[in-house]
Amino acid sequence: MKPLRKVVLPVAGLGSRFLPATKAIPKEMLPVVDKPLIQYIVEEAAEAGITDIILVTHSDKSAIENHFDKRFELESELIRRGKTDLLQLKRSTTPSTVRIISVRQPQALGLGHAVLCAEPVIGDEPFAVMLPDVLMYHPQRNCLTQMVEVYNRTHTSIIALEEVNPEDVKKYGIADVKGNDLRIAGMVEKPEVDQAPSNLSIVGRYIFTPRIMEILRETQPGSGGEIQLTDAMQALLEYEVMFGFLFDGISYDCGDKQGFLQATVEFALRDKHLSDDFRRWLKPFAAALD
Repeated sequence: MKPLRKVVLPVAGLGSRFLPATKAIPKEMLPVVDKPLIQYIVEEAAEAGITDIILVTHSDKSAIENHFDKRFELESELIRRGKTDLLQLKRSTTPSTVRIISVRQPQALGLGHAVLCAEPVIGDEPFAVMLPDVLMYHPQRNCLTQMVEVYNRTHTSIIALEEVNPEDVKKYGIADVKGNDLRIAGMVEKPEVDQAPSNLSIVGRYIFTPRIMEILRETQPGSGGEIQLTDAMQALLEYEVMFGFLFDGISYDCGDKQGFLQATVEFALRDKHLSDDFRRWLKPFAAALD
């Protein structure tokens, strides 16, 4: 089995839930504290040992590609002004161990289609998929790093899972798991509480064997006329075993305004340069809300 070194980031979405902010700015470029969402995702991938980051994008998302480009004019100006700290900060935007590759999704035909658009770059290798509007936090080892460790033992497809309140299962894709090893038996999209096989929701991190691409090529459009990744994952179960991975950190759905605001507050409280001043302001402000 070839090593896992590639990740697909589907960034071609419209970001309509954040209009008007996303009218001219990609959703993935919205900042959480002082970094855009997409940079957190790229850093997580780099820490997990990923070397090739494949952006599945479209023509309106050039700001994402520009963010990870060199910007020689900016670097020259920072050097001229002696702003070495800002120069280092700018240069750290793209981890030195990765390369950024862009492919286009010509039509918005679903997450499964977005992943399939990366096939010419993926080839016959295993790969990860990271949803760029889901931030995952763990104080020691990030989510993808932990998943790669599981993959290196099992060499099977892995899906990140997270426990949710039973009454909230109808908001998520829910995994049907068997046994202590969290073997995936099936997936149900937004089930009613009395029909949910578990309270384990599928969050935005996946590792796939190359076979998923073969299946995606044959997957017919499903809900909304789109090629659904979950349909291909269900079909993959007919050929090989798939395991769930129960992430013990915190996830933030930054495609949702509530999740985005929560991430902003909690990441600010963890920021070593900002946390003290922010906490001093936040505590009396929060107390006044009671």
